[in-house]
Amino acid sequence: MIRFITRRLAQALPTVLLIFALSFFLLKLAPGDMAAVMAGESGGGSAEYVQNLREQYGLERPMILQLFSYLKNVATLNLGYSYRQNMPVFDLIMSRLGPTALLMLTSFAVSILAGVALGIAAARNVNRPVDRVISVISTLGYATPLFWVGLMLILLFSITFRQLPTSGMENVAAFNEGFARVKDIAWHLVLPVVSLSLFYTAVYTRLMRASLLEQSKMNYVVTAEAKGLAPRKVMYGHVLRNALLPILTMAGVQIGSMLGGSIIIESVFGWPGMGLLAYEALFARDLNLLMGILIVSSVMVILINIAVDVLYAVVDPRIQLN
Repeated sequence: MIRFITRRLAQALPTVLLIFALSFFLLKLAPGDMAAVMAGESGGGSAEYVQNLREQYGLERPMILQLFSYLKNVATLNLGYSYRQNMPVFDLIMSRLGPTALLMLTSFAVSILAGVALGIAAARNVNRPVDRVISVISTLGYATPLFWVGLMLILLFSITFRQLPTSGMENVAAFNEGFARVKDIAWHLVLPVVSLSLFYTAVYTRLMRASLLEQSKMNYVVTAEAKGLAPRKVMYGHVLRNALLPILTMAGVQIGSMLGGSIIIESVFGWPGMGLLAYEALFARDLNLLMGILIVSSVMVILINIAVDVLYAVVDPRIQLN
């Protein structure tokens, strides 16, 4: 397993470099630059002032030289300096990584567990009212935009019923500690997690239902039933483990889109994570910060996909990690 993980990490390195290079050039080709933004925020400036800023931040150098210089710094975990936030990019990202990881991992777990449970319920009651209700709910969840769900949840549970907080990660003014702080963060986490996981729960529900129905027709199920095994043991001891493999595949593919969806959710709920930070950096033309967030996000997606590959072997021992 260690050899497999090491090889996957080595294979992922060119992918990260390619993503980084393409994004670097795309951001450079966008209209405007950091010097113009800084001059505008300071109330305007002469052409000489803008030119001095461009020289100070190395914007006059050819893009390929800027790319190589930045890659050399990244190799030493030097992601540059954020002029907007007035602190090193690496420190800034690390301070926001925890909230984003908490939001993503919680949403990931909720969507997987809820999707599997609903998919099992639908498959065991196929073409019955339970199956139809779950199918309608999953279709609505699949078709509803994330930002609209977030706004409607705020309107309903925060403004109308006043039961859940509208934004933020915790009530800073309360100075909570210990379990009280954990409870406060969990209370603030409810609406963002529901908003982010709704779409993916719908996807996993439909996929789990289809996978269970397909596996239930396989020869090994007929053999297990012919041996006299109880239906519940056949379902949870044999069919479910094989049906989970497509769920793991989809989860690994969609972790990147979930990270992108967290940008929307963090912006709607004011969640202090990397998504909100990327949103602010984009409008500030903070290229160093954007590239740093991109690198960390790419590494997160790759590591989670490797973890999914390892889970394949855990769920199905027949799969060998070569």
